[in-house]
Amino acid sequence: MKRVAVILSGCGVFDGSEIHEAIMSMLAIDQLGGEYTLFAPNKNQAHVIDHLNGEISKETRNVLVEAARIARGKIQPLENLSANDFDALVIPGGYGVAKNLSDYAFKGENFSVDPVFENIVKAFYKAKKPIAALCIAPVVIAKIIGQDVQVTIGSDQNTAGHINQFGAKHVETNATGVVVDKNHKIVTTPCYMLASRISEIYEGAYKAIKELFELMS
Repeated sequence: MKRVAVILSGCGVFDGSEIHEAIMSMLAIDQLGGEYTLFAPNKNQAHVIDHLNGEISKETRNVLVEAARIARGKIQPLENLSANDFDALVIPGGYGVAKNLSDYAFKGENFSVDPVFENIVKAFYKAKKPIAALCIAPVVIAKIIGQDVQVTIGSDQNTAGHINQFGAKHVETNATGVVVDKNHKIVTTPCYMLASRISEIYEGAYKAIKELFELMS
């Protein structure tokens, strides 16, 4: 059975993991006969967003504790994740990727990446173990890896420009499109980077995870 590590960045599109993308990825892994283990950084979120009105809240929340909502409590601190223990890595999107796993949402092309997260991605990449990144996550993959890796976030020209600036190559796709870079073993799909229906999120996530499994074979 293929073992897949899934990295979450909180719970909720505006300040954590995009819940639909996370759940659809987990479902696809299970449907394809694999097993997943969930991880998240044990640190405070960059901020907390009221998902009802979009306003910043004064409260403080922990990324791991919030991600545990999606995981039904079965989740580990990101520091526990070793590429040696898994066959592949999946990173669902959501602003948490751009706020908690990196600061792309605040600094744009001048952003930095959480060092623990960056080292994990590099470890999977160096071990030639495939990585799937959804939604905004391909931007962070492009920053970490570069080296002409082909990724997609859909069609947003500003974000695509940043990807190309990092030495990667953006490929434009539709809502359910999947870009597979077989040389670098990177799979990406836009999901909610484009105006999508939940059925399209499932289709894109399933196709991406299916391609990920093929790269493991």
